[in-house]
Amino acid sequence: MKRLLIDTNIYSYALRGDDSVVEVLKKTEHIGISVISIGELLSGFKGVGKEKKNREELELFLDSPRVVVYPVDEDTSEFYAETINNLRAIGKPVPTNDIWIAAVAFQNGLRLFTKDEHFKAIAGLSLV
Repeated sequence: MKRLLIDTNIYSYALRGDDSVVEVLKKTEHIGISVISIGELLSGFKGVGKEKKNREELELFLDSPRVVVYPVDEDTSEFYAETINNLRAIGKPVPTNDIWIAAVAFQNGLRLFTKDEHFKAIAGLSLV
């Protein structure tokens, strides 16, 4: 796999040394992460007592030449709106932050690497 967008949980699994996740990331040339995932990570860091260490590890990860941080912009909002309306039409709830992450994947033509099953409800989203 050459280009992926990782979900927040993939970063966490990789940090814990999950072999299946680490193997996929080792083979990936371009690892994307959205600002939404970074916000979720920073929020989680505040509650565990190792915020400084966790932030340092995240910074090291983000500084890798293979890692690209994807922002949210006006175009992302269009993908978000379409995705949320499609989910409403079929009656499938997905957490709002995950809809934003999916919108970033759609906008940038990236496959999403996640362990969250609810992403399967998003039509057209390419998953790893």
